[in-house]
Amino acid sequence: MTSPSEIVAALGMLDSCAVSDALDTLGLPGAVTVLRPMWPAGRTVAGRVRTVTAAPKAAAGPATHIATPLVAIAEPDDVVVIDNHGRIDVSCWGGLLAEAAVQRGIAGVIVDGACRDVQESEALALPVFARQAVPVSARGRIVQQAMDERIQVAGVSVASHDYVIADVNGVVFVAADQAERVIALAQRIADREARMAEAVRSGRDVSEVMHDSQFPTVTADQH
Repeated sequence: MTSPSEIVAALGMLDSCAVSDALDTLGLPGAVTVLRPMWPAGRTVAGRVRTVTAAPKAAAGPATHIATPLVAIAEPDDVVVIDNHGRIDVSCWGGLLAEAAVQRGIAGVIVDGACRDVQESEALALPVFARQAVPVSARGRIVQQAMDERIQVAGVSVASHDYVIADVNGVVFVAADQAERVIALAQRIADREARMAEAVRSGRDVSEVMHDSQFPTVTADQH
């Protein structure tokens, strides 16, 4: 069985498009279409998912800031994934959390909702993906309801210790029990597309190279 670190390393050699194509071929969910990079990181983020569930603050008085309990125990290659149910009226990730995340070696942050202090995350070279950025603070508005529990990210079911790849094209999650077969197929898809690109560069007609008849060699039962 491939180790988690080997899976992360292999995932990091791919891109989100190849992984999305592999999931499509295998009939599996995982690609998210509403999240985008908050700054142009220029590199692929690959890692293990650690989840946080956000909820509106209900009780009076001070509360632990959202995501701080998870960030405090996170490990290198972890990717913090926050389910704020798509809310874009309040941030649930900011500059101080980014500082702490970098100290822990966190690979990136994904927010189904909004973030803020984007310039600070960029200065720290911490990739952040979200629906959008807003200046409104989480403090006094939302709190952490749970961590390391199964969540929904833009309709995709995600659990801690699943895997994720995120880049300029978007965010794709891979269930832990499917990771090896998805990555193996994604590698073959990437290799095939590299050969197709070389064929175009050598002068072959692109309509021939990209014709549907060129694709049957990669199928769901070949893994």
